Amino acid sequence: MFIRILAFALFFAATGLAHADGEMLKIITKTDSARLDRFEQTRRAAIAEAKAGGSTRDVATFEEILSRPTLSFHGFDMAGDWQCRTIKAGGLASLVIYDWFRCRVTDDGSGWMLEKLTGSQRTKGRFFTDGDKRLIYLGSFFVQQDEAPEYGAGPETDQVGYVYRDGEDRWRIELPEPARESKLDILEFRRAR
Repeated sequence: MFIRILAFALFFAATGLAHADGEMLKIITKTDSARLDRFEQTRRAAIAEAKAGGSTRDVATFEEILSRPTLSFHGFDMAGDWQCRTIKAGGLASLVIYDWFRCRVTDDGSGWMLEKLTGSQRTKGRFFTDGDKRLIYLGSFFVQQDEAPEYGAGPETDQVGYVYRDGEDRWRIELPEPARESKLDILEFRRAR
């Protein structure tokens, strides 16, 4: 048992992640905890709407993203510059895939921090471990000319999602029940070229 606990401790230390069972549980809001509880149900409904109403080209891109295998975060360094794009599934429009923007992940010594640097809709937040193949993202939505509010400022700006690594230099955040426009937002990342 001690060896298993030591192995998990070394994994978390090596990946630069905060523990989901510690700090995150102290700060996640009840609203966001409930969003995660409904994640699978919300995701299924959003995917069905996206596939039923999206353009043929967008649906093909969407299905390709969702079909990628989930990889371990062990040994993966998220720090650096990334290209990122938002995909909105379900809700006001069945499926919208935006163009690529710039994002950056830094390690502030307490774990990885994300900031979307370009585009009118932005996010800023932190990652927490939820297992070898999944992280949790707690962040804040803001618009280009505003400062990012602190997480916990309220349901209009708070964001929560599951993070999946789906390639050597690819990963995504799936944000259920965002405050605006869609049932599920996917923020997709690829290493900046």
